[in-house]
Amino acid sequence: MASTSPASHSIQTINASRTNFPSLTIINKPFLKNLHISLPKTISLRVESSSTAKYNDDVAVDEEMDKIRRLQNGSDVRGVALQGEKGRSVDLTPPAVEAIAESFGEWVIRGLEKAKGVNVSLGKDPRISGKTLSVAVFSGLSRAGCVVFDMGLATTPACFMSTILPTFEYDASIMMTASHLPYTRNGLKFFTKKGGLTSPEVEEICDAAARKYANRLAKVSTTLPTRPIKVDFMSTYAKHLRDIIKERVNHPSHYDTPLKGFQVLIPLHNY
Repeated sequence: MASTSPASHSIQTINASRTNFPSLTIINKPFLKNLHISLPKTISLRVESSSTAKYNDDVAVDEEMDKIRRLQNGSDVRGVALQGEKGRSVDLTPPAVEAIAESFGEWVIRGLEKAKGVNVSLGKDPRISGKTLSVAVFSGLSRAGCVVFDMGLATTPACFMSTILPTFEYDASIMMTASHLPYTRNGLKFFTKKGGLTSPEVEEICDAAARKYANRLAKVSTTLPTRPIKVDFMSTYAKHLRDIIKERVNHPSHYDTPLKGFQVLIPLHNY
């Protein structure tokens, strides 16, 4: 019996490294003689490298950090705390305020070179965002290791004087206010015994806060590890102002009421 050998096939060699593949022609089979199999001329592969992903992550982090840096307004921090401004979104959020307060507390501690026992007071104006943002300030200062004192409603000069007047003499103070700006805004002013912070000092604090804000996933804690100590500073401060006025006027007939008969205008809108 004659042996039958398998039909031989002639296949054109394909170089896998090429992107252009020629047509394969299969011959020596009568019924396949004119059959052509065409492969795609090009194959597109999309590979996203890890470096590209890291670049995107870095851009996102930079954007988050810039949110904090943009809150600096010279020697203050100012931002939108409530919805209601056309074309402006809320950027002075509790997490942002917490990061800034924590960085300020750390800045004060470094400057005093004290490991513990750094006392910081907080006063605020009557803005409706003050209550929520105060919790963020308390949380941030507590994170930094400060002892926090809540003065409640106060004025900007009172916050500075809380670092000076005897029996109080806090190491630093924060006033939460946006002065004459609309009710939707709020902000922070910073004081030490030397006076208000300078613009470069606030920039340093905001830069440190920006890194905290970008890297922190947790929200502001509403359970404070150390609750703020409520103090009545304004009564002492008011007496201090009264004593100065009485001493300077030194009225010969009514020393204790030196402004008797005067009409006094007080701009309550500006704290």
